[in-house]
Amino acid sequence: MNLMQTNPIIIPKHHVSGLIVRYYHEKVHHQGRQMTEGAIRNAGFWLIGSKRLVTSHIHHCVKCRKLRGRQEEQRMADLPAERFDIAPPFINIGVDVFGPWTISTRKTRGGQANSKRWALMITCLVVRAVHIEILEEMTSSCFINALRRFCAIRGEVRMIRSDCGTNFIGSVKDLNANVISVEARPVREYLIENRINWVFNPPHSSHMGGVWERMIGVARRILNSLLLDVKHLTHEVLTTLMAEVSSIMNARPLVPVSSDPGNPLPLTPNTLLTMKTDQTVRCFEMDNFNPKDLYKKQWKCIQYLADQFWTRWKREYLPTLQYRNKWQQNRRNVKEDDVVLLRDKSLHRNDWPMGIVVRAFLSDDKKVRKVDVRTGLDRKVFTRPVSDIVLLLSE
Repeated sequence: MNLMQTNPIIIPKHHVSGLIVRYYHEKVHHQGRQMTEGAIRNAGFWLIGSKRLVTSHIHHCVKCRKLRGRQEEQRMADLPAERFDIAPPFINIGVDVFGPWTISTRKTRGGQANSKRWALMITCLVVRAVHIEILEEMTSSCFINALRRFCAIRGEVRMIRSDCGTNFIGSVKDLNANVISVEARPVREYLIENRINWVFNPPHSSHMGGVWERMIGVARRILNSLLLDVKHLTHEVLTTLMAEVSSIMNARPLVPVSSDPGNPLPLTPNTLLTMKTDQTVRCFEMDNFNPKDLYKKQWKCIQYLADQFWTRWKREYLPTLQYRNKWQQNRRNVKEDDVVLLRDKSLHRNDWPMGIVVRAFLSDDKKVRKVDVRTGLDRKVFTRPVSDIVLLLSE
């Protein structure tokens, strides 16, 4: 055993201690606290408060942050107000497109002609009901036609939320409007007359569209199970399968099924959409049937089911929206002139570009949700959410 290890040099808290930690931390190629402390001890130095000193140095080390630093985060923001608004189904909706699927369109002498189809997922932000429309092309025109079919079936829409997809942005540019835009003039006049507003999520913020992203995942799993029994997929078959997927999803419970015998029916979107449950049939007693009371009794039955749905919705479902599963604490706000690492999913971490924050956007609760970052290579400015940057050096 080395004499320096058995009789190390004791160094109190001093500037020299920081220099020693920095030297041996670089010597072990920016490894963790355990390896850095081991290298210092093997060199014959005993630093007073070494654990805290080494941890502090690693925390502020720019290269360590570049290699292993975590993305910035803030406390989870409050849900949009339209999620808590008691309103008819599909007043406030979220939309997204998923797919495609290859279908057989027609038979020719040389074989079968195939084409692709996409699906438009429309989900109610309040009752979590879904509606699926088929798109023949991934274009703004097909999307607008699907929206017209949806409005004709489900009624008026007050607000639409979506990601910054090219098909959605393209539909807005067609009209040069700041709200929802369409190509066809009748549809445009209908939406403007009914004051429908379109809200886009920030770029690269897919987590803000979790309401419809979750529904797309459920729809894919159901559709994969249905497609196992289909050998010849056509447009008609795909449309029928999407209708069955919507029916299955709208019959799903919004909250865990209760074991209370006094409350046997689960709370589902279909309760409000169709007003058809086992209790509906029991409300009509054929022995005392009177044609004059038909509409009166039916109105009472539907009103009772609607009141029951919203009562249980406020008591059972609404409290589940308040819980924050992650991002529960306030963090330091990213400021201008902070040097950051810009995450890019298409590149390895060592190839992520470095940049400097030129502007930070504050939310209603005074927390930074997204920033403008200027990279050092091409001097371009990128808008990214806080979760896509790693803080390297603050001002």
